[in-house]
Amino acid sequence: MKHPYLPGTDKDLEIMLDRIGVSSVDALFKAVPANVKLQEDLKLDPAMTEIDVRRKVGAMANKNKSIDDLTCFLGAGSYDHYIPSTVKHIISRSEFYTAYTPYQPEIAQGTLQGVWEYQSMMCMLTGMDVSNVSMYDGPTAAAEAAMLATGSQRRNKILVSEGVNPETRQVLESYLRSRDVEIAYVPLTEDGQTDSAKLSDLLDKEIAGLVVGYPNFYGIVEDFSEIVEKVHANKSLFIMQIDPLAMGLLKTPGEIGADIVVGEGQSLGQNLNYGGPVLGFMNITEKLVRKAPGRIIGRSIDVDGNPAYVLTLQAREQHIRREKATSNICSDQTLNSIAAAVYLASMGPEGMKEAAIQSAQKAHYLAKKLEATGKFKMKFDAPYFKEFVMETDLDAGKMNEELLKQGMLGPLSLDSCGLPGAVLFCVTENRSKEEMDKLVAALEVI
Repeated sequence: MKHPYLPGTDKDLEIMLDRIGVSSVDALFKAVPANVKLQEDLKLDPAMTEIDVRRKVGAMANKNKSIDDLTCFLGAGSYDHYIPSTVKHIISRSEFYTAYTPYQPEIAQGTLQGVWEYQSMMCMLTGMDVSNVSMYDGPTAAAEAAMLATGSQRRNKILVSEGVNPETRQVLESYLRSRDVEIAYVPLTEDGQTDSAKLSDLLDKEIAGLVVGYPNFYGIVEDFSEIVEKVHANKSLFIMQIDPLAMGLLKTPGEIGADIVVGEGQSLGQNLNYGGPVLGFMNITEKLVRKAPGRIIGRSIDVDGNPAYVLTLQAREQHIRREKATSNICSDQTLNSIAAAVYLASMGPEGMKEAAIQSAQKAHYLAKKLEATGKFKMKFDAPYFKEFVMETDLDAGKMNEELLKQGMLGPLSLDSCGLPGAVLFCVTENRSKEEMDKLVAALEVI
């Protein structure tokens, strides 16, 4: 930790570690996997000019590869979708780029209108009544939805489909543990869909809600018509974690009967950014509006009859009685929300539909080409959107190393998900036929 280019002393370090109750720097960063940590001191000479330090550190950073350098076939929650150039241009304007939480409507009408437009388009996209703003990301939005359900239904158990992204499940467990909310998991059938019969066995009068993925983590588009009836008959809430881009093609959660819709908005005009910052979102039915976390912007008329926008509802403990709050989230993701609004406006309904159709058609093209090699077989016999699981005898680690040498980011190994020998491919509208054929040709000789 001690370094000639960092001003802190050993004593400073000791005080900071003691204050947060951590024994060492290694203990502080124990959650970071060892294989991505630098295992030695950073090799910088003790006395260098700022120019030389910048040059040397910049050269180190440039060893990282991004999707600007690689052809991406990896998804599992973050996706390489097309971003219209209008998005970066508009959000780079200083009035958006430097704005913070728009508490003062007198000086923040532009920002407030931008968020209101975002909320309106998210409602149209999901078929829901109300949209909020200022969720960190998809997984934490799911946790906020679970807390909203327990508070609204005055129950203390949440059911989660095993088709929900494993990282979302981990976040749910972390959040709900501190609130003494019990989680139970609904297993999947052999075709990778939430088991409706097992759900019936788990539903009881303590269940506040059920969380499902749409499409689920394995890319499968499930038919929830039977499940949503069972959940509502139990007076529980139906919570859907969705891929927003898929809504250009699939039936909306509002049409299905969802009470709460959450998800990761990275697909809507956000760069991957090595994992963040990204954008969580939450849409709800009107009856839940007064318990929603984050912020809701409203549109009214001022004394002169002109449209006026204002921060309308904030049901967090900073603004209402703590025992009444369902959330203490304080983040402001306004810039990301406006980026999503610009993306949605630029794409329009037809653009969203086209991106979704192209993603689905290209995914199905690649799946058939991979099956034709004889080295891959579909794991599940079920409808899928832009991701699909294939079984293979190839070693996933070695396969991805070889693909990386050829400039391709390969599929996700599902060994850690209890599916040994299975990998999850992803194809978006950004992939060309030539890129998919190159992937197949590379895999044929590995």
